[in-house]
Parts: sequence; C-alpha cells; structure tokens
Amino acid sequence: MEVQQFLPIGAGIASFILAGGFAAWVVKQKAGTKEMLDISNAVRDGAAAFLKREMKIIIPIAIGLSVVIGYFIGFSNGIAFAVGAALSAISGLISLKITVKAAVRTANSTSSGLGKAFALAFRGGATVGLAVPAMALLAITGLYFVFPDPITIAGVGIGASLIALFIRIGGGIYTKAADMAADLVGKVEANIPEDDPRNPATIADNVGDNVGDAAGMGSDVYESYIVTILASILIAALIGAPEHLLYPILVGAAGMIASMIGVMTVGSKNITDVMKPLTRSFFIAAGIAITLNFVFMYYFLGQDTIAYALFGSTVIGVLLVPVIQKITDWYTNYKYRPVQEIAESAKWGYASLTLAGITKGMQSTGPFMIVLVIAIIVSFAISSSAAPDPSQALIYGIFGTSLTAMAMLSLAGIVLSIDAFGPIADNAGGIVEMTHMGEENRKITDEIDAAGNTTKAMTKGFAIASAGLAALAMIQAFQFEAAEYFNHVFDYSLTNPTVIVGLLVGGLIPFYITGQLIAAVSRTASILVDEIRRQFKSDPGILTGKSKPDYAKCVDIATVASIKELWKPASIAIAAPIVLGVLLGPTAVAGLLMGAVVTGIFLAFHLVNTGGAWDNAKKLIEMKGEKGTEEHKVAVVGDIIGDPYKDTAGPALNTVIKLLNTVAIVFVSAFVTIIVI
Repeated sequence: MEVQQFLPIGAGIASFILAGGFAAWVVKQKAGTKEMLDISNAVRDGAAAFLKREMKIIIPIAIGLSVVIGYFIGFSNGIAFAVGAALSAISGLISLKITVKAAVRTANSTSSGLGKAFALAFRGGATVGLAVPAMALLAITGLYFVFPDPITIAGVGIGASLIALFIRIGGGIYTKAADMAADLVGKVEANIPEDDPRNPATIADNVGDNVGDAAGMGSDVYESYIVTILASILIAALIGAPEHLLYPILVGAAGMIASMIGVMTVGSKNITDVMKPLTRSFFIAAGIAITLNFVFMYYFLGQDTIAYALFGSTVIGVLLVPVIQKITDWYTNYKYRPVQEIAESAKWGYASLTLAGITKGMQSTGPFMIVLVIAIIVSFAISSSAAPDPSQALIYGIFGTSLTAMAMLSLAGIVLSIDAFGPIADNAGGIVEMTHMGEENRKITDEIDAAGNTTKAMTKGFAIASAGLAALAMIQAFQFEAAEYFNHVFDYSLTNPTVIVGLLVGGLIPFYITGQLIAAVSRTASILVDEIRRQFKSDPGILTGKSKPDYAKCVDIATVASIKELWKPASIAIAAPIVLGVLLGPTAVAGLLMGAVVTGIFLAFHLVNTGGAWDNAKKLIEMKGEKGTEEHKVAVVGDIIGDPYKDTAGPALNTVIKLLNTVAIVFVSAFVTIIVI
C-alpha cells in the first residue's frame, strides 16, 4: 500500500485507539452513589428502549433500500448504502453509550471541583468526537479503494444521510417534546426547578438529551463528513487526475491527526473559564491541519500552480470554521447585545420577546450569507484560474469549493469533541439536581452546561455551512452525471420552465418539513403535558415529595409518539427528486436541489440561532437572580418555543439538503431509463 493510501487508514485507526483510551479512562472514574446510578440506569434504559424501537423501523427500511439500490443501480452502490447506513446507526449508538456513562461520573466529580468535572465531560465528548469522524474516514477510504469509481459508491451518502435523518428527527422530536412538557407543567405551572425529581417528565427529558443531542449529533456529523468527502471525490473524478482524487481523503487524514493533537492539549488543571482551553485546542488543531494539508499537497500533488491553488482552497475551509463560530456566538451568547436585547424585551411580555428572538434570528443569516459567498467566490476563483487547461476552469473551480467544504469537515473531530461534552454536562446537571447534591455542585455543572450550549450552537452553524458548500458541489456533480448518461448538455437557465418548477418545489421542501417537525414536537409534547397534569392531579403527594412520579410512563409516551412522526420528512426527501426526475427530467431536479439549498441553509441558520438566543436569554435572566419573576416566565416560554427550532427542525434541514442531493446522483440513471422509454 502506498503512503498516501496508508495515511487516512492509519489516521482513522489511531483516532479510534485514542477514543478508546479516553472511554476507558472515563469508565474507570467513580460513578457515584446508588441513587445517582439508579437515575443514570433509568436514563440509559429509556434511551436504549427508544433506539430499539427506532431500529425496528429503520433496519427493515435500510435492508430493503440496500437490495433495491443494489439491483437497479449497481451492486457496489447497494454495498455502499449498507455501509453508510450501518455506520450512521453505530455513530448514534456510540454517542449515546458514552454520554450516559460520562454524565453520572461528571456529576459525581463535581465534589472535586470544576477542573475534574470539566475533564470528565470533555473526555467523554472527545470519545465521540474522535470515533465518529474516524468511522466516516475509514468507510469512505475503504469503499473507494475497493470500488475506485466514486459514482459507484455514491450510495454511501444516501445510507448515511437517511439513517442520520431518522435518528436526528426521532431524537429531536423526543428530546424537545419532553423538554417542552417538563418546562410547561413543571416550571410555568407548578413553579418547580428544572430537573426537579418531582417532575414526571424529568427522566424523559434527560433521555432526550442522549437520543437527540448526543446520538443525533453523532450521526449528523458522521453523515456530513461522508457526503462532503463524497462530493469532493466525485468532482475530482471528473478532472481525471488520480492524485486529485486522493487529495480530499488526505485532507480528511490531516484534519483527523490535527484533531487528535488538539484534543490532547485539553487538561484539568487551573480551569477557571472552560471556554479558554476549548478555544485553544481548536486553534492548535486548525494550525496543524493547515500545515499537514500543505505537506500532503507538496509531496503527493507536486509543486505546480494548481496544487498550490487547491491547498489555498483548504486554507479557506479551515479559516471558515472560526468565522462561522464567531458569528453564531455573537447571535446566541448572552455576553453579547442580540441576546441581551431579547432578554430585555421580556419586560414587555410574550409577544415582545417572541418578535425580538425571531428578528435577531433572521438578521443572523446576513453575516452567514456574506461569509459563504466570499468563501465560494475566492475558492472558485483561485482554483479555476490555476486550471491546466482553460476548458477545465469550471470543473477545477468547483473542485476548489468542494475542498473548502472538505477542509471544514476535516476538523469534525475537534469540533464534535468540543460539542459533545454539552449533553454530558446537561445530563450531569440533572443528576446533581435530582440527587440534591448541593448548590455548589449545580453551579459547576451549570458553568460547563453554559459553555456546552454555546459550543452546540456553533457546531450546528458549522454543520449547516458545510452542508451548503457540499451541496453546491453535489449539484454540479449531478449535472455532469446527467450529461454523461444522456450524452446531452441540458439547459439549466432560468428560461427553462422545468428549472423554474424545480426551484419552486425545492424552495418549498425545507419550509414544509420544518412545519412538519415543529408540529410533531407540539403534538408529542401535548400528550406528555396531559400525562404530567394527570399524575399531579391523581397523586398530590408527588409535589410534596411524599411519593415518586411514574417516570417510565412519560418515557414510553415520548418514545411511541416521536417514532410515529419519523417517516414523513424522510419520505419527502427521498421521493421528491425521484418523482420530479421521472416527470420532468434532470433539469427540474437540478432546480429542486438549488432551491432546497438556498432556502434550506438560511432557514436552518435562522432556526438554530433564534432558538439558541431564546435559550440563553432565559439563562441570562436566571444569572441575574430573577428566577420566578414575570420576566423569567416570559423567557421560559421563549425557550420552549425555541427548543424545536434549534434542536429538531434546524439541525434536520442540513441532513435533508444532503439527502436530496445524494438521492438525485444515485438515481439519475433511473430518470434516464424511464424518460427514454
């Protein structure tokens, strides 16, 4: 095996080993008292029950689609679909397992101070952050080496995206329905604290953090990585240079190595502000990634103009990550004016706070648009201008933009490590509250959780931006594939009515799916609200602490209700490009893909930033010591509205965008077959 082939495999294996070391260290730490373990086990069992029921739906669908794709599209694509789907599910499972184990140990370690609790939460998150991208890199590398033509393994993208969408939607509906119900009846009506053991939905809420934030984000980042690297090698295949085909995979290896080094710089000593070591670790990883991208370019691509241009595109991608994170931080962090203004608006009531949040969320899309446009223009310009032949300028420009997206996702290891400790801290805070460990312990988990809320919002912005860039490359790959199958250059101009129809349909899909998801959260939450009220009414001893609520009933209700909602959004994302392609051909599908990207990324940014801002506006009011005031009640309602925005609908849209594109590429031959007939 040549060096450039060994590098990504070696990096992936090393990342797995380091993740295993972190996991072993976490498990060795003391888990706490029997009461703490009982709560942890209840959360674990609830999460396992949810995933088991979800997999009963997902596995038969995945097997059926694998057979269909293998029979009609090609054996290799069927295998790739199965690999992509299986590892997406495993990513969610790994994320869930380590979160449950790390949370109870983090809660117990709060007695030892902030440093130990932070280290436990971070290393638990780093286990996820290092294992999930490693699986994605090894999967795509292995498939490519076995089936060297990228179009024959494009099914891996459908498998990864479809299962991630199922897990993200199911977990997102579950977690936000439980959270909303617990807040509405607990905080607003019964006036009891968050995570109070008297609330029947508190275990369901903690289960939701695992199946939504942990499992959902793990599978989401895995599929983002898969689809982004797939887009890049699909475009590289059109160029026809073998060394260019390997470069996106080498960029992934560079980011993996950099992430491992960045993670190892985070310690537990002298921790006063948890964001400082996290920020430092990211910038160390980013610097190493840029250096390694240059080294790999120099030795494996050569020293010509196009090699330097492609390297320049990767630099743009790495630099784009902190810029996206900074914009997200500005609009969602309570330290800055947008969130402070939302918190101030609570004085004038529910309508004022709601409008302020929506306004700031809409305004946040502007800076994102500017940054993405600059990244696209610069990466395209430097790569197209360096093309060895003027006739290849377009395809080299597109390849440069795809490398920008790949360089972003190459840092998924460090970004997900920084993100994944958030759900661990959130669960740990719940355990501290339910076991009455004390105010000082709760302050420690709150401090880590506050940082986790910020990093979770940043990761969502990171995932959405990379989805937009990857989707643009996928759209171009789709157009080239359609031209090859038809042996015809299509008219994708706005004078073609089928393109217009596609744009309208594609532009609608993100809005329609968002409406479905928010309605699903509302329906599920209403069932839980009725159950919580019923328990309070039938057993007054619950609120006095004399009797225990029926936690299992709420867990079961949330599980059954959320799983019922799974199939609708996924069906739309799969069927839309196929139906439109059959009826109107590839030009309509290209319009659909572009319409979905344009509305989808900005709607997703709006949703996650609005929800994050409402959440932190509530936290700001609480930090001022104004819990229980009218302003706090108003802010709690804003947070409840924002929950399905930021944790269900918003994150699901970037997966929807990529699923639309991978379905279109894999099934382009079906469009051709039917239309020719």
